[in-house]
Amino acid sequence: METTLLKNPLEDLDKTLKPIEKVMVIISKGTLESVYAGFILANGARMEGMESEIFFTFFGLDAVIKSRLKNINVATVGNPAMHMPTMLGGLPGMEALATKMMKSKMEKLDIPPIDEFLEILSASGCRLWVCKLAFEMFDLKEEDLTPEVEGILTVGDFYTRAAGDATQIIFI
Repeated sequence: METTLLKNPLEDLDKTLKPIEKVMVIISKGTLESVYAGFILANGARMEGMESEIFFTFFGLDAVIKSRLKNINVATVGNPAMHMPTMLGGLPGMEALATKMMKSKMEKLDIPPIDEFLEILSASGCRLWVCKLAFEMFDLKEEDLTPEVEGILTVGDFYTRAAGDATQIIFI
């Protein structure tokens, strides 16, 4: 069998394009895979020297609520990437089992737990914001949030912060 090497995606890059300077990540889901996707993208931006900010809205707020962030699980029901029938994903204990397996794999890769990752993001200069509408809708108080959260923004405030032609907005 012949082995083919994948092409380097940077080879075809148009060198006249302006580089991304800022990444704005919106985390709207409170599942382990969604929260970590947002964290990894924001952290990767910081590691590449870009500004990065995360806007937590709706169930994504769970990642910055002190009483909930340690209980974020993998979504087993309605998740086609689980490669199992939906009915199986709904069985008692399946979500806990999938979450334990995923956290074990992440630990082996030295991926920090959510609370530690929030500290790393904040220390690296990533700015963390909470959506005002969701914050009020869920009757939250500022003391419910982790100390890494800088403030509570309206959607309009978020768009103002995202201004600029070198900004990318990523919705998760």
